Amino acid sequence: MRDTLTGSRIRERRQISGLRQAELARQVGISASYLNLIEHNRRRIGGKLLVDIASALSVEPSLLTQGIEETLISALREAAADAVGQKAEVDGLEEFAGRFPGWSGVLAQMHRRVVSLERTVEIISDRLTHDPHLAASMHEVLSTAAAIRSTAAILAEPGEIEAEWRDRFHRNLHQDAERLAESSKALVTYLDDSDGRRDLRGIPLDAVEAFFANQGFHFPALESGDPATETPLDGLDSAAARTVALGLLDLYAADAQAMPLDQVRAALDAADPDPLALAAAFSVDLATVLRRLAFLPEGTLARPAGLVICDASGSVLFYKPAPGFALPRHGEACPLWPLFTALNRPLVPIRQRIVQLGRTAAEFECFAIATPQPVKAFGAEPVYRSTMLVAPVDGMVRPAENTAQAGASCRICPKRDCSARREPSILSEGF
Repeated sequence: MRDTLTGSRIRERRQISGLRQAELARQVGISASYLNLIEHNRRRIGGKLLVDIASALSVEPSLLTQGIEETLISALREAAADAVGQKAEVDGLEEFAGRFPGWSGVLAQMHRRVVSLERTVEIISDRLTHDPHLAASMHEVLSTAAAIRSTAAILAEPGEIEAEWRDRFHRNLHQDAERLAESSKALVTYLDDSDGRRDLRGIPLDAVEAFFANQGFHFPALESGDPATETPLDGLDSAAARTVALGLLDLYAADAQAMPLDQVRAALDAADPDPLALAAAFSVDLATVLRRLAFLPEGTLARPAGLVICDASGSVLFYKPAPGFALPRHGEACPLWPLFTALNRPLVPIRQRIVQLGRTAAEFECFAIATPQPVKAFGAEPVYRSTMLVAPVDGMVRPAENTAQAGASCRICPKRDCSARREPSILSEGF
């Protein structure tokens, strides 16, 4: 029973470190509601998640569990699960850790370092390649510089220019120069501020997701029928972020009205969540059910579920993390996820068991469907959005027969001979 108070120790260490619950949850890739359950000792914790939380709190995992052997065994089990092409003798982990605690600690430390480095590579690669704010800022700087050059070239041409036009060109040159200075300053500030942070709140979608995470992805006032416009949008400073948040809150309110919380809880008590059965029972479409399950209050589902919504281009419009689930926020995600498969089969419900490769070996039950958005005119082409619910699978559950493999992105995926691969993996030489 020595690990029954692990959650209390995590909460105490987090408070000593001055971290908010939502901040620690984002650092380790879980929802704030799931961390809240852990801190109140309502969810067991071990393995990679325990190591990640200990790393974020800058303490040894043994300080959280008071059981170094169990921590070592869990870490070694994670290392064995992540090893590709190798079969470790997991049945003898207890004996190995007991006889060689030093080597066990070395292996566990190396595995944690590899996981950390892979995560860093993924973040840097994702940001450098697909950071929309960085791309927009660079475009602003380059387009303004091009405008200044064009204006200066006109003024430098031989011949007289009428005074009215010369004054107009001078004003344009002055305005463009000021705009270039402001754009350059904003770009430098953005790079400096975000150099050591993962939470890039200058991006509207990231700010909105951080706002939802701070609320535990649940809004009791909307459950009671209050309009979305009365929800306090704390922390959303930009007009773009507020617009995106209000759109999602309107959708949340509509889903809550179509599937009242007390009725959903009664339906879930009767059996395990079956999205299609729930859709039939409440006379709603499957996308509504998937969103509703993802936004239920903590403790309603056995394990917190993740949610991803994307448009037909594959751009992620909303992302709610789940324990162990990793998907690039900006582009280059693995196309084998049901989220993207559904776009090729509109209105066809998809259920797929997925084992995520790469730095994690987590397993998920995924439900996805692509549905058209309302059109405003006859004959208008529908715009499709795909919705995927990601439900973590207990490690004790036997793998399903239709289990498939998917990675986070090609760059850090060790899967060989993949027909969906776009570029070589940087990990391929190591496996």
